[in-house]
Amino acid sequence: MKSNKLAMIAILLWVTTIAVFAWFFIRGNIAPGTDGRDAVVLRADERDLVLREMRGLLTATQGVMQGIVQGDMKQVAQSSRSAGMAVAAKVDVPLSLMAKLPLPFKTLGMSVHQNMDEIAKAAESGKPASELLKMLSDTVSKCVACHAGFQIKTGDAPG
Repeated sequence: MKSNKLAMIAILLWVTTIAVFAWFFIRGNIAPGTDGRDAVVLRADERDLVLREMRGLLTATQGVMQGIVQGDMKQVAQSSRSAGMAVAAKVDVPLSLMAKLPLPFKTLGMSVHQNMDEIAKAAESGKPASELLKMLSDTVSKCVACHAGFQIKTGDAPG
């Protein structure tokens, strides 16, 4: 009888731990922002990593646009692929950082990387510039949505 109670307590603690981790992984480490957006609270080194990723996406976007303007589909493909899923997978993002990012932030970010791969494939398959620009516009709209909803600040981030 006593071992059953101990087992139940252990299971309850385990389930509680998993539930808390899952809630934190979905919610992230957010606080009210200074301008109406949610502030994702990170350590300085984590913030630097996220912003470096964003600058990489911006650089790739500029390369895609330049390639489209010049009619250089090889540049479009190379630029967009430089921000695709394969490159994103190479970035060593600590699990502790991933847990601090809210699920909508992570979802938008991963979908942008996927979209960049789709743009590369479309350029390689000879899709017209208008279609590539539409794809890029749809992708950038995700960037705008994320920046409209979140700010990143440094602070004492638990976890």
